Amino acid sequence: MLKVSGVKKLLVEVILAVVFCLAVVVLASHDDHFYTQPIFQIHRVINGKQQKVVDEFHNVDHQTDQKLTGKIINGKYSGRTLTIQNTYSDSNAMDHKLAPGQKVFIALHTKPRLHATVKDLKRDVPIAILFAIAISLLLIVLQFRGFVVIFSILVNTLLFWLAIRINERTNGAPVILIFSVLAVIFCALTLFLVMGWTKKMMVTLMAVVGSTTATILIMLLIFGFTQEKGVYYESMQYVTQLPKPLFLAEVLIGVLGAVMDEATDIVASLATLKKEKPEMSRMQLFNSGRAIGRSIMGPLINVLFFIFMAETFAMTILFLKNGNSWGYSFSMNMSLGMISSLVSAIGIVLTVLLSSLFAGLWIKGDEK
Repeated sequence: MLKVSGVKKLLVEVILAVVFCLAVVVLASHDDHFYTQPIFQIHRVINGKQQKVVDEFHNVDHQTDQKLTGKIINGKYSGRTLTIQNTYSDSNAMDHKLAPGQKVFIALHTKPRLHATVKDLKRDVPIAILFAIAISLLLIVLQFRGFVVIFSILVNTLLFWLAIRINERTNGAPVILIFSVLAVIFCALTLFLVMGWTKKMMVTLMAVVGSTTATILIMLLIFGFTQEKGVYYESMQYVTQLPKPLFLAEVLIGVLGAVMDEATDIVASLATLKKEKPEMSRMQLFNSGRAIGRSIMGPLINVLFFIFMAETFAMTILFLKNGNSWGYSFSMNMSLGMISSLVSAIGIVLTVLLSSLFAGLWIKGDEK
């Protein structure tokens, strides 16, 4: 009976999740009037003749002109029919091949007559679907704790936005201080929401803050010893403030996310182990924590490596296609990602030691 009841409950949850996702799609598809930027819905497309384009590095592409006929669907000129010109390439590097039924953001020009140019696609529907699926899965898998996770994400997002605004208003002068304080608040708030005000939470917090601080200090020490040779801050494109402090803040937040996940797993596992076997000594707990850390830090380091390097992949390909060498392309695009990966790996290893040490010293097995 319990098994059948559980299956029925899961089936109801899945049906509710599907209904929720469909409702989000409908709402996102009809939210045009919430935008202040004009939106143009395409009704008809006429494609022109394709033209071959070759650049100085012998890269071959093709461009096609399009005549778009449609209607403005929001704002002051809602209901007006327009014909807009668009050009797309096979690579779609800086443009889009548009089709009937799509919605695009446009820039309106009133002189000498009302006309418009395409700015970008309206992409809120797929983004809304991804959000809906993520929220549904969290609630199905974690039940009530899914609400806690969602709330913590929302609060952390708000805090991150506030930190960026403060950094903007101060012209980036105290960026290290801003994001250091933010990192501690991130960590304490997230652990409190996920684990509650328990000894496990305090042990995890100390391990995360300790390993993150030690990692950043090691990085600064190595940078000072090597005089930062091979660190190309100029690859941080479009930065309008000193790039080094901004990079340090970026690494700080990146390391924090990795070590917090690992420390939580280790401390929670050791607390459960101590509860089941209260006779375990501190050294046995420490060694058990190291064993747990060895099993998870390899995959975690690789995941972070892929995340940091994947971010630079597209620009690296572009550099190579434009005749740059592998060495130059790597230095200008992937070097900072590689440094971030290595620093995060140091933090992950230190977290295993500190989490195991602090748990062995203070976890007694009676934590809830």
